[in-house]
Amino acid sequence: MTELTPRRTLLAAALAAAAAAGGNPAAAAAPGAAAARPTVDNRFWFSYANWQAGTHHGTTAAPGTRPALAFGTPAGRTAYTDPHTGRQSTWEYAAWTSPVHRSAVPATELIASWNARTPAGSWLQTELRGTYTDGTATPWYVMGRWASGDADIRRTSVDGQTDGRSTVWTDTLAVDDPAKGLRLRDWQLRLTLYRRPGTTARPLVWLAGAMASDVPDRFIVPASTPGPATGRELKVPRYSQETHTGQYPEYDNGGEAWCSPTSSQMIIEYWGRKADPQDLAWVRPDYADPQVCHAARSTYDHAYKGCGNWPFNAAYAATYPDLAAVVTRLTSLTDLETLVGAGIPVITSQSFREGELTGAGYGTAGHLMTVVGFTPSGDVVANDPHAPTNTAVRRVYKRREWENVWLRTKRYNATGKAVSGSGGICYLYAPALPNLDRMAALRAVGVL
Repeated sequence: MTELTPRRTLLAAALAAAAAAGGNPAAAAAPGAAAARPTVDNRFWFSYANWQAGTHHGTTAAPGTRPALAFGTPAGRTAYTDPHTGRQSTWEYAAWTSPVHRSAVPATELIASWNARTPAGSWLQTELRGTYTDGTATPWYVMGRWASGDADIRRTSVDGQTDGRSTVWTDTLAVDDPAKGLRLRDWQLRLTLYRRPGTTARPLVWLAGAMASDVPDRFIVPASTPGPATGRELKVPRYSQETHTGQYPEYDNGGEAWCSPTSSQMIIEYWGRKADPQDLAWVRPDYADPQVCHAARSTYDHAYKGCGNWPFNAAYAATYPDLAAVVTRLTSLTDLETLVGAGIPVITSQSFREGELTGAGYGTAGHLMTVVGFTPSGDVVANDPHAPTNTAVRRVYKRREWENVWLRTKRYNATGKAVSGSGGICYLYAPALPNLDRMAALRAVGVL
């Protein structure tokens, strides 16, 4: 069930050491609360006009029902030595650099997302560069080297990237010492598409961007009142990660650690998408729910050595036809209810001690589950993959307990040490062309 490894734990420790000033929109739910500054800013490029903007080096904007950034003509060639296989190969590349985005939230963290198709013989690299509030710039940081399959390169984050003031921790670019007031004022994204020389492989990117945030440190968040999804429960498939314990230990020691891809697979199938039987042919025929094994393999980060890389999970979901997927933060349980009320289930990341979440029966340093509804009294209905069987996945958690373990940024672990919480991190997967109600809900929570 554990999503965290020492690298993300180090990020937690670094951020827990410094308190960021200011409020949070969630505080507005409390009677008489003062207007709060925004704490989350999303910017995603996905339209034809978006892809025409920016700077192209061999890339082109491809029109269509779902416009894309496409490999046009090679801008050059480069060698890449895969650190996980030792293989060196030569690749043609083309690149696109986004316009500078001035964030509405001077940020302590940036997390990128991308939705792409990488046919055999191709892959992509995503990078971020920020400008600090003192006017100086970060280097270009690699936020992921990614392919939908694993035959050409091994999917990987990149360790050891820092300029002494900000650091990449697996999937998160974070200011090292927020207490000193330094923030990331604006940022750019760079996408580099690679293909084997002389081929016609055409990698495409349908959506790319990032979430910037500056969530203040808090052990307790204000209580919310039941909202727009009260009494509604979505019919989301239920899969247990625990039924895969011991299977394919090369992918993060098997199913015990597969909370993220198991949750992703539930939502993919909620939207009516299914894995191609050919993609499941490698899974042993006596294993139930082979699509969960496929999801684990397809999200595995060979540097992180786990399946919990947040953007890799979103990118995997978006390999299914006409699904869009991003990583973001929500600022209140009301935001989450707005989405569920529009028929959009939400995958959330939370951490808690055993006993803090009544009915869970476990504690975790980091775990993904899927919120599928709310009871008539407003309690949270979740498909929690940390269950012994698929039928036991549905859980009801007390509203007040659940919203606090999800939205807080600081908590005490079992030894009494102050450590961090996720601060409202979630994955949002929805049709690339949502209906009007879903579009309104996504706009209301700041994603569109």
